Amino acid sequence: MGYPTKRILIADDHESVLRGVRAMLEAHTGWEVCGEAANGYEAITKAIELRPDLIILDVAMPRVDGLQAANEISKLLPGVQIVLHTMYGARVVLEAHKHGIFRVVEKAKSGALVSAVEELLNANVERPNGPGFKARFGGDATNQHEG
Repeated sequence: MGYPTKRILIADDHESVLRGVRAMLEAHTGWEVCGEAANGYEAITKAIELRPDLIILDVAMPRVDGLQAANEISKLLPGVQIVLHTMYGARVVLEAHKHGIFRVVEKAKSGALVSAVEELLNANVERPNGPGFKARFGGDATNQHEG
């Protein structure tokens, strides 16, 4: 009685980060990295082609940055969950939520990435500006403050 494999797309312009994230994720039973992208444009096209369950995006990528890519992907694939994996951390949280990103994880906290992916893939998590989020928190993510 197995669960279906969860498919994950990774986008980062640094090959070493792609390799490290892939290794962390594929060590987890039931997760498969279905594709990689080296820039935001490639992330958008691969997301459409591969239809992953979750996408991990870097912020600073060539051609199209991670925030723009997330914005486009969430319009084209409204059910896909997006994690922003960044060096900028708290500085991009509010902006990230405006673009349909579910979680922001700092690259320096690699264990937090696996935890965020696990939480999102194992739960039915509401989009940051969805009606359930607004009902629970009395507004949208742009009005929330990280503590």
